[in-house]
Amino acid sequence: MDKASKKIAIQNVKLLKDIITENTPLLGIEPSAILAFRDEYPELVDEDLQEDADKLAKNALLFEEFIASEIEKGNIKQTEFTSREKQVMLHGHCQQKAVASTEPTKKMLSLPANYTVKEIPSGCCGMAGSFGYEKEHYDLSMKIGELVLFPAVRSADEETIITAPGTSCRHQINDGTGRTASHPVEILYEALDR
Repeated sequence: MDKASKKIAIQNVKLLKDIITENTPLLGIEPSAILAFRDEYPELVDEDLQEDADKLAKNALLFEEFIASEIEKGNIKQTEFTSREKQVMLHGHCQQKAVASTEPTKKMLSLPANYTVKEIPSGCCGMAGSFGYEKEHYDLSMKIGELVLFPAVRSADEETIITAPGTSCRHQINDGTGRTASHPVEILYEALDR
């Protein structure tokens, strides 16, 4: 176990244990950061913080999960968004696909009446956090992107919105295809009927 990771997990659990609840969840837009609270923190903390870490994990949500929940509750309505037609291609973050799901992201992006969301059947984008930025891994990183993700993005017409929740995924898409990928939050914001 990495001592630095354990120290950060313990600090964060102590700081947030009395603040984060079902009514005041911890929301995050970067899958690897917010999902660490769910997937890693309960295993990193000492036994005396286990219950607090479990409670925090239960109430740590991806932004998309929170919005999907609010849609289900009727608190966010389709009428608040544009009715323009848009095609959206989604590349899900690896950790999101492994630990959570891309279903809430697809639900959120499908909220505008005429938005059609298609998930790219890709695995990892190839970046894997900082892996693809490292000189010795760059070529391999690009080869991984070329397996499915890059060809799918290149085949999309210019009007199609490309989206990826992960920061490194968005950088990889841009580096490998020249296309800009937006975070799903940006797409939903732009779709608001103002």
